[in-house]
Amino acid sequence: MTDNASVEAQASDPLKTVAEAMEHAVQAARDGASDARAKVDQALPAVNRFVSRFVYTTCYTISYGVVFPSVLVARSVPKNNPIVHGLVDGAHAAVDMVDEMKKRKLEAKAAEPAPAIAQS
Repeated sequence: MTDNASVEAQASDPLKTVAEAMEHAVQAARDGASDARAKVDQALPAVNRFVSRFVYTTCYTISYGVVFPSVLVARSVPKNNPIVHGLVDGAHAAVDMVDEMKKRKLEAKAAEPAPAIAQS
């Protein structure tokens, strides 16, 4: 009979029922937010480790794939022959060309007139 009385009392005050429902909803949202925060705090280090390892493995694989065949070819060519001399001379010519291009670019910037400052 006391259960019926409390149910009837709650049914007779709809504002109290709505207020309690809203209070339960707010508490559930707070609990859900704290649970989500805890899950993110747990997952973030794992994601960071995965991304770091993925980047490391990718860079390692690419560099190994480029350097190993290059060194293999370079070591298989005899040192004192026209091919090596041509490669060395071409590399020196390329470096000289790049230096000349940089020098021309710097000279062109230095020759440009400075922009006039507007007077008020």
